[in-house]
Amino acid sequence: MYIPELNRLNDRATTLEFMKANPFAILVSAGEGSPFATHLPILVSSSEAGRILLRAHVARANPHWEMLIDGRESLAIFHGPHAYISPSLYESRQSVPTWNYAAIHAYGGARVIQQPEPLTAILLETMAAFEPAYLDQWRGLNENFRAGMLSQIVGFEIAVERLEAKFKLSQNRPRADQARVIQSLESSDDSAISAVAKLMKNQGLGL
Repeated sequence: MYIPELNRLNDRATTLEFMKANPFAILVSAGEGSPFATHLPILVSSSEAGRILLRAHVARANPHWEMLIDGRESLAIFHGPHAYISPSLYESRQSVPTWNYAAIHAYGGARVIQQPEPLTAILLETMAAFEPAYLDQWRGLNENFRAGMLSQIVGFEIAVERLEAKFKLSQNRPRADQARVIQSLESSDDSAISAVAKLMKNQGLGL
């Protein structure tokens, strides 16, 4: 990913927080002659030693998991809020439109998980992350039904080997321009757009 130094995010804690707050990612792997992508929720964890692990599952009918078997490098893209930025918000008339956004690219080789016990662990972890109340319902389902559902998915985990984080948030503009951008975005009824303003403020822009 092209990242001008002004837009590069080097803070590891902020990077991990962003990934966990935006778990619906895009997994890209090398397919037969062309890249293959799957949109899916990905669990993000980190160790005290700094190791970042991504865990998720796909439908067995999705050929993507077969592209992970040999451990070739895959890319997980975590994308957050984004918004069009009008040049009318800048003091200088010699300006052009742009787009503010945040994205993180995580690279690493995958390990495919098909054994019932570790695969169930991924499922339970996913439920706990997105709907803890469903855990009781899942455990109360017929055992044959649960086994059938489990047979229809394949899990995987990726040990992140390279991380790229880009927050393009008007860092190249004067603070007065940043403040006007934030004010404009905050006034939007679209929560995705107003979220960009919050992200800018969290980065200390426009203050």
